[in-house]
Amino acid sequence: MFNERLLANFYIAFEAVLANKVRSLLTALGIIFGVAAVIAMLAIGTGAQQEIMEQIKLVGVNNIVIEPIVEQIEEQVDQDNGMEREKSKFSPGLKLEDVQAIQNVIPGINRISPEIVMDTYIVKSGIRRSAKLVGVDVAYFDVLDFQLKEGRMFSKKNLVEGNPVCIIGRNVAARFFPNENPIGKRIKSGSQWLVVIGILEERLVSESSISKLGIRDFNMDVYIPIQTMLIRYRNRDLVTESRLNDSNSNSSGNYHQIDKLVIQVSESELLNPTAEVLAKMLERRHFNVVDFEITIPELLLKQQQRTQNIFNIVLGAIAGISLLVGGIGIMNIMLASVMERIKEIGLRLSLGAKKNDIVNQFLFESIMISVTGGVLGVILGVVLAHLVSTFADFPTVITLSSIVLSFGVAATVGLVFGITPAKRAASQDPITSLRYE
Repeated sequence: MFNERLLANFYIAFEAVLANKVRSLLTALGIIFGVAAVIAMLAIGTGAQQEIMEQIKLVGVNNIVIEPIVEQIEEQVDQDNGMEREKSKFSPGLKLEDVQAIQNVIPGINRISPEIVMDTYIVKSGIRRSAKLVGVDVAYFDVLDFQLKEGRMFSKKNLVEGNPVCIIGRNVAARFFPNENPIGKRIKSGSQWLVVIGILEERLVSESSISKLGIRDFNMDVYIPIQTMLIRYRNRDLVTESRLNDSNSNSSGNYHQIDKLVIQVSESELLNPTAEVLAKMLERRHFNVVDFEITIPELLLKQQQRTQNIFNIVLGAIAGISLLVGGIGIMNIMLASVMERIKEIGLRLSLGAKKNDIVNQFLFESIMISVTGGVLGVILGVVLAHLVSTFADFPTVITLSSIVLSFGVAATVGLVFGITPAKRAASQDPITSLRYE
């Protein structure tokens, strides 16, 4: 019996909503835009956080990056004749000897990866393409979490003797070996022929990550042992020694033997203390010349993530205010509807309807309006998120939790803000209501 009365009240409420389609839709607008805003904002925030996490993976976990800076020539005044002359402080630059010293002196280091990068070109079977030739140690692949698709890593012999072997990126393999297995084949990089011993798994890198982090498209790189780079291609340390012997040399060219040094520490808590020790140690080794820059990408990205979280909270609060405004709109319209339908209420009460029936009727109307607005808001929010992703080139991720959350809030808003009008409708006196003009 109770269920039948409840169902009858639902039908009456449904008919009332259908009888006033335009008013119901206008009433639901606040809910529609509020839900759409919640879904779109959460999609943008989740997309931004996911991009940050991908960037952390690209730069590695618990890594400290040291990059060289070419020493600037300073102008000093000659005290004897009062004339200005140029004088350059000497520094040996960032060298493999620094790598060995760091490994021997500083505790808490898991891996250390020196890197030398050189612009080159790849030639095979009449195809020529510019690429990056990267001299690395085996630790490089562990630090940046690279995985081999085929083949093997550099052996100890390859690293010590500087053998002409290479590991190639996925796109190099696809472009130069489209119909054959590259393992064991030779490829010319610059002036040297290299034997391919391994192929890396594809590493997806977005354009934004390349621009923000200053990283390369790893899939088009050719990796060789760092000794192979020094022996067969380029060793700027020889230039540094020449610069030291020539006291009249004022060359401001790049004198650093290595182009990047990535140091992975065992614990995140050691990042800042280790970076401070590294700075003091390298400054001492470089004769008080600060010709290097130390950065901690993970901490920078985590700070960016915290900023993004605050931004998401602000956006969520704004979207929540939209839902609140929508709920107030539903309450106001339903209160006005009660005044318009006093005779209808009085008639139902005089025909035997209980006060609970009137309460249920108006609650159902309020909930139906908010739920309908919630459904339309979900659709609009998904469309908006896709539009942002397509036209603004910004990653958006729509999650089921955001849809459930926004839809649940919309239904709750209808219930909460529908209670007052429903109680007011049920409190009407039947006789007074029937006499109402």
